Amino acid sequence: MGRFVLFASLLLATNGVLGAGWIGEVKKENGSEYRCKCYSDNACWPTNSDWNKLNTTVDGQLQLALPPGAVCHKQLGNSTVNVYDAAKCADTQANWLNEQWLTDHPIAELWPFATNNTCLPTDDPSTPCTRGFYGTYVIVAKTKNQIKAGVDFARERNLRLIIRNTGHDFMGRSTGWGSLIINTHSFKDVKFVQKYDGPGDWTGSAATVGAAVQGRELFRQAFAQSPKVVIVGGECPTVGWGGGYIQGGGHGPLTGIYGMGADNVLSFDAITAKGEYVTANAEENPDLFWALKGGGPSTFAVVTAITVKTFPEIPTAGTILNINSTHTNDSAVMTKAFHIFHNLSNHYSNHGMFVYFELGPGPTRLHIAPFVGPNMNETQLNAVLKPLYDQLNAAKIPYDTHTRSFPTFFEFYIDMFEDEQPNQQSIVGGRIFTQSDIAQNGDKIADALIFASMPEPTQLGFNVGHIVNPGHGNPVVDNAINPTWRNASSFVITNVLMTGTESWAVKKERESFNTNVVGKALRDVSPAGASYVNEGDLNEPNWQHAYWGSNYARLLEIRSKYDPNGVFYTQTTPGTEAWSVIDYGTKLCKKVSA
Repeated sequence: MGRFVLFASLLLATNGVLGAGWIGEVKKENGSEYRCKCYSDNACWPTNSDWNKLNTTVDGQLQLALPPGAVCHKQLGNSTVNVYDAAKCADTQANWLNEQWLTDHPIAELWPFATNNTCLPTDDPSTPCTRGFYGTYVIVAKTKNQIKAGVDFARERNLRLIIRNTGHDFMGRSTGWGSLIINTHSFKDVKFVQKYDGPGDWTGSAATVGAAVQGRELFRQAFAQSPKVVIVGGECPTVGWGGGYIQGGGHGPLTGIYGMGADNVLSFDAITAKGEYVTANAEENPDLFWALKGGGPSTFAVVTAITVKTFPEIPTAGTILNINSTHTNDSAVMTKAFHIFHNLSNHYSNHGMFVYFELGPGPTRLHIAPFVGPNMNETQLNAVLKPLYDQLNAAKIPYDTHTRSFPTFFEFYIDMFEDEQPNQQSIVGGRIFTQSDIAQNGDKIADALIFASMPEPTQLGFNVGHIVNPGHGNPVVDNAINPTWRNASSFVITNVLMTGTESWAVKKERESFNTNVVGKALRDVSPAGASYVNEGDLNEPNWQHAYWGSNYARLLEIRSKYDPNGVFYTQTTPGTEAWSVIDYGTKLCKKVSA
């Protein structure tokens, strides 16, 4: 069955009846009244004719939003159309843990907890399959005009709109029940220049990068230039560099010497909630330029391209260190080891280093892979790490370590960074620990992080850490990033591990545990700390201050200017205070009365 025929057939199964205007329903929950976006069970839902017109406008790029596992099932929801495809099912099963394959899919969310874990791959095609919290339609956009058409359609019809780049998203913001999705993953153009002549005071080399370019491919293209250059990107190879990464701030292996990813942006090309094409830089739309540099993903506009500083390639050294069950099963030994390692965070970060580590699950696993020493050789990196080795040896803690140096950062990155495994199940939290907090409360912080990785009656925990100080590389920057980042020492993502099969009530209880037990333990020991909008707790208390600090009031004002009606929505981003996803994680609605 061809794609257009399948699209037309499934339209018949989701048809709405056009009513008066585009008003969504009024719902009540927990004593409050909400006005909702328009959904398929409302009279305002677009008709088949409306969807077909949109499909024509976007040159046939409108598709039914099929979850990646749908091809393994004979039926999607209540539709009578058979979506099963044995060959595609086998391909999906083979690639279920392949991040690149999933990011290339039109709608896949790499953290399936946010999708309600429905319609997973299976060997039994008769098992039920629903969309869960996935959207209804997706525009696989190839041009800016197609993005604009989708934004206009969603705004005019009061539909929930999702901007999806790669789905590399711990917090579930790239999916939403009943939504129209705009997929920007085709915007892959990159252009390098040796001398930037645009607005601002930067006259060095630069690159204009399409929104969909991913970390590893951007590093690879930068390395292919003559002379070779580097760009501040994340440690994960498949993260969409021009999407939420930059718009949330963006930390990575070179942040300790060049600052955050957003610190280095020179200009944005974007499409606003009004459907206007804009350039945002130091001269044009400077308020939007400021906000897009760290003010939150999918919040102010749809970014299509970013112009950013590039830097000459640099020699880089790296070290991998492990302490695990092959060395010891003594939790007291591991506790001592982690205290020694993490209490040196200020020491590492003030040498411009970036350190990636994993603690857990459970009390006897510390995996540091790697310590990153930019502009260092093996001898220089070992000298910086000598206090760590001396303290571990004095405490008679067993470990193994491996150090290498490379002529360039790119060669180091390809050799020593590990790919992540997608489709894991967890509820995410996190905390930025400052230089002062580490200095004053280091042992208490280490204990709180160990607690977050320990067994608990219903699950294990797991921590992913990033020791880095953006203020070392870029101490004063005028952008939306929380100023606390300039004094950072360590940023740790916590995970409450799940199976994905829990009931709604249990999920809510685990979310509460994540916020009010694990998160509280971290907040209590870091009074100067903060949280990171891209990798944090969706239920973070006082999230406006935790994510943006003193910048929040200005961000709220800019959001009110560029998107006063809430065309864009990602949870816990500026201007979303009155909006909630209610009705068991489905409908996006705005509170109109308490």
